[in-house]
Amino acid sequence: MNAKYHEKEAEIVAQAGRKGAVTIATNMAGRGTDILLGGNPEFLFKQYHAQHPDAEPQVLEAAKEKIKKTCESEKQEVIALGGLHIIGTERHESRRIDNQLRGRSGRQGDPGSSRFYLALEDDLLRIFGSDRISNLMGRLGMEEGVPIEHRMVTRAIENAQKRVEGHNFDIRKQLLEYDDVMNKQRTVIYNRRREVLFGEQVKEDLKEIREEQVDEILGLYCPEGAYPEEWDTDGLLETLSHQFNLPFTKDELGLPSVGREALKEEVVRRVEEAYGRKESEIGSELLRHLERQIFLRMIDTHWKDHLLGMDYLKEGIGLRGYGQKDPLSEYKREGFEMFSAMIDRIKRDTIEHLLRVQVMREEKKPIAQVFPKAQEMQLNRGDSAPARTVQRAEKKIGRNDLCSCGSGKKYKKCHGR
Repeated sequence: MNAKYHEKEAEIVAQAGRKGAVTIATNMAGRGTDILLGGNPEFLFKQYHAQHPDAEPQVLEAAKEKIKKTCESEKQEVIALGGLHIIGTERHESRRIDNQLRGRSGRQGDPGSSRFYLALEDDLLRIFGSDRISNLMGRLGMEEGVPIEHRMVTRAIENAQKRVEGHNFDIRKQLLEYDDVMNKQRTVIYNRRREVLFGEQVKEDLKEIREEQVDEILGLYCPEGAYPEEWDTDGLLETLSHQFNLPFTKDELGLPSVGREALKEEVVRRVEEAYGRKESEIGSELLRHLERQIFLRMIDTHWKDHLLGMDYLKEGIGLRGYGQKDPLSEYKREGFEMFSAMIDRIKRDTIEHLLRVQVMREEKKPIAQVFPKAQEMQLNRGDSAPARTVQRAEKKIGRNDLCSCGSGKKYKKCHGR
């Protein structure tokens, strides 16, 4: 059995404790099925009932009692013979799996035994000590085919299993630490989506984001501590115009004589006025709906791109170890930078799309323009014009007649196609 037909194999494994039964299976077959010595009467009764579906109730009850007595009698015989014996053909990388197989031989306090067989070619011995054991066999003068039963060999196998388990544990631990970085970012994004979907502060949040955008742009082109003559006014005007879809000029903003705080207040005022005009134009209710929809779309779009970027980062971050850097620390640092940049892009694109959005209202066209044929049909519906009959002056050519073009072919294979 190879754990493909679970129900059928469970019924077979349940009877592995019967007297004289030999069951060959993988370690996954029949998982979760108790092996009762002497047989499982419940499963045996199910098989009997399936073979005798038309049996009378009293007959079924008698058969059930007989099966129970038979299983109880066999159980005592099997116990006297030593119980269930497990034969393993390999030792697994994890001792837990070996112990689970051993545990099948002694369920519910019943006696049992187990024995495992290995070859020096098995992966566990080949990778973790095959040469050492082979050399030892050579020094002891042991011949091919002679079984090795020594505590030292068992201890060597257990040590190999411990090393494999430790290696796998480190892999799982590292995977969990890497996933913890993504889990924290995922929590932030999902909380943000929930606020946009069900929160009542979307309008106020977007207002704060607009002010943040203005402050970031001024910080880039008009840094604090710099003289107005040192500001990049051309870059400032171009970026403001692109981000907020507004025409900005030096004269309107009072550049370059205006102070930084006054400049910020003026830009924020003009942006809020433009947003107010947008709300008056399309209506508050529709704008609130657009705010949520555009905000969510920007979050989802940039989050998917961010997940792909984090996967690429994770694939190559292990190479940082060659540069004497901790890959996990580098992954956390660069992942945080990428996440922060993604949040900035979400905010920037949301504001930009909201200030550029235009609502097209569809005008109702007269029915004559939409359905001109229908109007003509309605006008002509009451007309009593006589129907015209089509008349041919020449004789109609049949499909199997020779074509009149002189090709010698039938009409259906020439001009009649």
